[in-house]
Amino acid sequence: MGVIKYKPTSAGRRASSVNDFAELTDKKKRPEKSLCERLKKHGGRNHHGRITSRHRGGGARRIYRRIDFKRTKDGVLGLVAAIEYDPNRSCHIALIKYADGEKRYILAPAGLTAGDSVESGSVVEPKNGNAMPLKNIPPGLDVHNVEMNVGQGGKLVRSAGASARLLSRNDKWAILVLPSGEMREVRSECRATIGQVGNVEHQNLRWGKAGRMRHRGRRPHVRGTAKNPVAHPLGGGEGRSGGGRHPCSPTGLLAKGGRTRSKVKVSNRRILRRRKSKRYGQLPIPKK
Repeated sequence: MGVIKYKPTSAGRRASSVNDFAELTDKKKRPEKSLCERLKKHGGRNHHGRITSRHRGGGARRIYRRIDFKRTKDGVLGLVAAIEYDPNRSCHIALIKYADGEKRYILAPAGLTAGDSVESGSVVEPKNGNAMPLKNIPPGLDVHNVEMNVGQGGKLVRSAGASARLLSRNDKWAILVLPSGEMREVRSECRATIGQVGNVEHQNLRWGKAGRMRHRGRRPHVRGTAKNPVAHPLGGGEGRSGGGRHPCSPTGLLAKGGRTRSKVKVSNRRILRRRKSKRYGQLPIPKK
């Protein structure tokens, strides 16, 4: 993959860059119809119609591609038919045609091309694109699409260019270093896919102008201090002001430094080293 920068014919062009989509298969222009479904827009609103996620709405129409995050097609060889673009995620996807005729989409690892073969199961070769339980993966390899619970499907390390390093494992637990730096224990029976997620240069793209964010369904974000007092607790004042209180949302909920979780997640017990600590940096590995 590469990043294209055009001539600065306008202010938006000067500050923006685009993907060259060199990894995609040229002949495959449309997605597989049997693996697509309608994606309805909600504009950040819940089932009551109230806005619960601000600055959402509009955007280009999308078709959702069903991705096989579980990779449970064991013992059947699959060939990569095409590498395709997916508007619903940052990485590309690969269309797999299995020997029994079934077709599925998977996250495309870096280096996977049309014509390659992939497999899943506990006795497959640990090569790029193959999925297998963590207890069968040699330590030191990079993995992605990692399950948190057995049979749940991949939940961790799914964005473009991401990969987790398998440090060690035993019969019960495997220790992973996630892209954020967090060190976490995961069940050894959980599945993961070998390799790094493709579209590695995605993080180097620059959107350049507000219009491209509107195409993605992101509406303008206005500062609270720029609003009137009736619209935001930080609004009003003569001239430019700092708001007069701690940063908060339009409803008065503290935006920085306050706890927002109502309860502690059960999965947090398996964190050996957090990605960050407010006072002391990363915490050491606890002694067992």
